[in-house]
Amino acid sequence: MKVAIINKSKHALPKYETSLSAGVDLRANIDLPIVLKPLERALVKTGLFIALPEGYEAQVRPRSGLAFKNGITVLNSPGTIDADYRGELGVILVNLSNTDFTVNDGERIAQLVVAKYEQANFVEVTELDETSRGAGGFGSTGVK
Repeated sequence: MKVAIINKSKHALPKYETSLSAGVDLRANIDLPIVLKPLERALVKTGLFIALPEGYEAQVRPRSGLAFKNGITVLNSPGTIDADYRGELGVILVNLSNTDFTVNDGERIAQLVVAKYEQANFVEVTELDETSRGAGGFGSTGVK
């Protein structure tokens, strides 16, 4: 699949790091470092603009290394980029650690995964079919 991309950043185009990678890394495209204090969030621009084909979305997801080592994650994870969006890709980062974290220009801050989707045709009914689970939610299927 081809995805049109405009790169206004100072960095190379995103690329898959291995032949089986599901996502590409997004890099911060900033003039000055951003210091995230504990529980602080910031919108970090990437300098990238994309046009997805109809029936596809791009999901912005956290990078596991940043999350595990530094407590940095994507706040609205996964963030959805719709096929008709043409603005600059931005990543809402949040610092869930107890220490300051500095985002530097060119730093890999998130992953982008392109995924196919279908739009649902919602049909109003008066009752739903029965299942063994029923209305059980949040932990109702057990712990083990």
